[in-house]
Order: sequence, then structure tokens, then C-alpha cells
Amino acid sequence: MFDQSKVILLTGASSGIGLETAIQLVERGHRVYATMRNLDKRTALDQEADRRNVKLRVLQLDVKDQKSIEQCIKTIIASENRIDVLINNAGSGFIKPMEQATMEEIQQVMDVNFYGPIRCCKAVMPYMRKQKSGHIINISSVGGIVGSPVNEIYCAAKFALEGLSESLATYLEPYFGINISLIEPGGTITEFGNSLTRYFESTGGILDDDYKPLMETYMGYRATFTEEFKERAFQKPSDIAAVIIKCIHDPNPKVRYLTSEGSLAFTKLKTSLDPDGELMKAQVRKGILDK
Repeated sequence: MFDQSKVILLTGASSGIGLETAIQLVERGHRVYATMRNLDKRTALDQEADRRNVKLRVLQLDVKDQKSIEQCIKTIIASENRIDVLINNAGSGFIKPMEQATMEEIQQVMDVNFYGPIRCCKAVMPYMRKQKSGHIINISSVGGIVGSPVNEIYCAAKFALEGLSESLATYLEPYFGINISLIEPGGTITEFGNSLTRYFESTGGILDDDYKPLMETYMGYRATFTEEFKERAFQKPSDIAAVIIKCIHDPNPKVRYLTSEGSLAFTKLKTSLDPDGELMKAQVRKGILDK
């Protein structure tokens, strides 16, 4: 138990990282509002909360719907009169070469992974500015640092989230007392990857065109992710939740938290000089704001 109980709004809490993070935060004494787009999908969260004897506050929030976000936040403010932490965890992956993806698919990926966090940030920031404190934690990915084949639309959305977060981090804390952090997992044992494959197959799978050799190679690579391999090489949602909690309780929150040695190794060519992003933040502040 930590000395200070925080009021925390968490998106995408129906499964995986969001579910485990919500439970662990309540176990540590925080007041957690676990949200999801479809409350019909709350069963797994409720069952795990019962099993671990914790009490969650579950609300509906669709990151693509501004009214849904505003209503959720009004409910929290009416009850708590503050929001200390926003965790933008809701997200969706995507496998398909850009040329084969429809603009509707591309817009959907950007809407959930980039515009969704923007909507949530804009909705909580007035309250955080008023209370002169707050912490916004954006769940990104190593795919927000390193582009990878056939994931370019997802990577583009996460790259955008990284740029947004790095920029906000340069001024929100010194001017308004609001910290900004990125959590960057690599391979994680959730339904995320399986849902990617199911969506890809449901929208035509490998087409018989010029991209066929590429897609056969890529999907063959994904097929090597057996359950045994993932158990050995991937992180569990509880591991990522532990990093999020570390970030929340860091007295001086960093810009980025790569969640494993594997994530550090994968991004090393880009992050080795400044793995937590603090040097770059300081340099930008000094060059522009610290006059």
C-alpha cells in the first residue's frame, strides 16, 4: 500500500494489459475507474476482481466517441472531484500492407490508437490544470520507435502517439504540473496478436498478387510464435502492469519506459543514448523554453 491513493482513469480495461493493470492498481489502494467501449465484455474483469477480492469501478467509455468520454469524466469528477492519472491503454493492432489497406481501415487504426488518446487527454487536462497536478500515461509499443514490415499503419499511429507525448512532456510539467509518460512493451502474451490474425484472415488473408511472397514470409514468421515460445520470450500482462505502476509511483516520472531487456535490445539503435527520453526533453526545453 502506498501513502497516497490516486484517482485513476484507465481505458481498454476489458482484457490483457488493461485488465491486469486495473486489478493491480486497486490492490495497491488506488481508486480505479476501469473503462471499456462495450460493457458486455466486462465479465473477465469482474471475475478476476472477484477472485482477487478487489472492488472496481467500471464505466463505459469509447475512445472514438467524444460524448462517451465526456460523460465518463463527468461521472468521475462528480464522485471524486479530481482525476490524478489517465492511462490511455485502449488500442487496436493491424496487419496489412499499406497499399492493400482501405482508407477506412487506416482511419480506424489512427482513430483508436492516436485520436482516441488525444480525445481523452483533452478531456482530462482542464481538470489536471485546475488542480495543478496530474499524470498522463500513454501505452505505446516498441512499434512506436521502430517501424516493422506489414505493420506500418499501426506503427504510424504509435509513432504519432510518441511524437505527441514527447512534445507535451516538454511543457506540461513545468507550466501545469502534469507529467507525460510512454510505456513501450514488446511481445506480450494477450489476445492482441490472435485478434490481429483473425481480422487479417477475415478480410481476405494472403491475396494472390505481388504481395503474396512478402505476406507468406511474414505470416510464416508469426506462425513461429507458439505458446511455448511466447511463454519463454514474451512478457505477461502482469509484467507490463508492474511497469505502469512503477511509472505512476516514480517521484520523477520519465518520458519513456521500455518494459523489458528485449524491448531495450530491439530499440537500441534509436534509444541507446537516451533510453528514458529525459535527455532529449531537457535539450528541447533548454533550446526553446528555458530562456
